[in-house]
Amino acid sequence: MNNRAIAFALLVVLGAGWGLTQPLSKIAVSEGYRHFGLIFWQMAIASVILFAINRARGKSIPLAPRNIGLYAVIALVGTLLPNAASYEAARHLPAGVLSVAIATVPIFAFPIALLMGNDTFRWRPFFGVICGMIGVLLLVGPEASLPDPAMALFIPLALIAPAFYGFEGNYVARFGTQGLDPIQVLLGASVLGTIVALPLALGSGHWIDPRPPWGAADIALIASSLIHALVYTSYVWLIGRTGAVFASLVSYLVTGFGVFWAMLILNEQYSGYFWVAMAMMVAGMALVQPRHSETVAPVDG
Repeated sequence: MNNRAIAFALLVVLGAGWGLTQPLSKIAVSEGYRHFGLIFWQMAIASVILFAINRARGKSIPLAPRNIGLYAVIALVGTLLPNAASYEAARHLPAGVLSVAIATVPIFAFPIALLMGNDTFRWRPFFGVICGMIGVLLLVGPEASLPDPAMALFIPLALIAPAFYGFEGNYVARFGTQGLDPIQVLLGASVLGTIVALPLALGSGHWIDPRPPWGAADIALIASSLIHALVYTSYVWLIGRTGAVFASLVSYLVTGFGVFWAMLILNEQYSGYFWVAMAMMVAGMALVQPRHSETVAPVDG
């Protein structure tokens, strides 16, 4: 299996895992839990997991000012802001629609890549982005997947997260991670994010009591946090190996798997527009690929 095939295989795994977090988020907010409380525990659980992994590897967490600045950016634009918007959107929109919204990451990532000088304009990925956009429009149309046309008012809220992810991917591609590996970066960002989220959760009244008994919302939060730590670390690693635009293709897989999980777990139903939209997104994935001159780094380190 060549390096490009391995990169695509990893995209599928990440898409399946990340897609599962959408219905899990819907379950987590179903019992009244709010975003700052959910974010605090998500980042706290991720911090514990990543700390254990980092210690097992014999690595430390560099705390130079520039390192802390990197952690702050990743924590802010990679979790705190996008997740606050996503959890709030989950209170009003079906999980499948949230998964569809993630498909707009390349729509944001490609123009941001052009503005930041990370990429040059090419017609092929441009048309790939257009295909993905058409797929999104087909899925979020009131006749397709919105039980109530009034829900369309919350679609912009669901688009905040992919906008931040598009910027984050380009930030990492442009400025790098200062020699730190993905686990170190995510650990530093998670610890810093936990510190910031704690007063927000307490002050906003969003605090979630961790003591049992645990219900479905608590289990969903724990599962989502575990997936977030593993998938997000892999995503940052993939950005460093293949570039922000290619890595953002995971959003299309997140959409497909997210809708699948929503149908399987939450019994959400969609019309025939769904299948047309999926075909458009697959076409978009085929078009938005690394240039032939790009080499996909070996996936062995």
